Amino acid sequence: MSRPELVLASASPRRIELLAQVGIRPDHIDPADIDETPLKGETPPRLAQRLAVSKAQAVAARRPEAVVVAADTVVSVGRRLLEKAADEAEAVRFLKLLSGRNHRVHTGVAVVRDGRLSVRVSETRVSIKPLSDAEIDAYVATGDWRGKAGGYGIQGPAGAFVQRIVGSHPAVMGLPLYETVQLLNGVGWRP
Repeated sequence: MSRPELVLASASPRRIELLAQVGIRPDHIDPADIDETPLKGETPPRLAQRLAVSKAQAVAARRPEAVVVAADTVVSVGRRLLEKAADEAEAVRFLKLLSGRNHRVHTGVAVVRDGRLSVRVSETRVSIKPLSDAEIDAYVATGDWRGKAGGYGIQGPAGAFVQRIVGSHPAVMGLPLYETVQLLNGVGWRP
């Protein structure tokens, strides 16, 4: 019996690269198009979980024979969510808020196979060094902040701002590899 196809419910190049690091190459890339608006009173970990589950279920409905993997990353300072910065001014505000502080990155990952859902949420604490206005302006000018929760990407130039990480580095990039592999193994999918 052949293994079912693996579908990644994301077009994120970072998630594709992360899967490749552990020898996993999705058979198909099928991004889910869902409303990612946080619900009133929703905590960051619950939001990350709900969005990962919603993405996985949306794509599984289109591809019921496949194993579907979906993820979502949420950055928070306390209960304040830092979504993807809408523009340069918001990226600057986010970086000023993160400067010299700890924040949390919550990444939910969900796997659906034969209608069965498995989900985990990874939480990583990240410490950012105090940033000067010149450092913030130079980073924002690179454009690397675009499309990234919290207005920065740890895998790019902003990696130099990170003093400490407690948790999963791949999860901060968008996909907790340990949890993803465990979920895939749990549903019987192997590369």
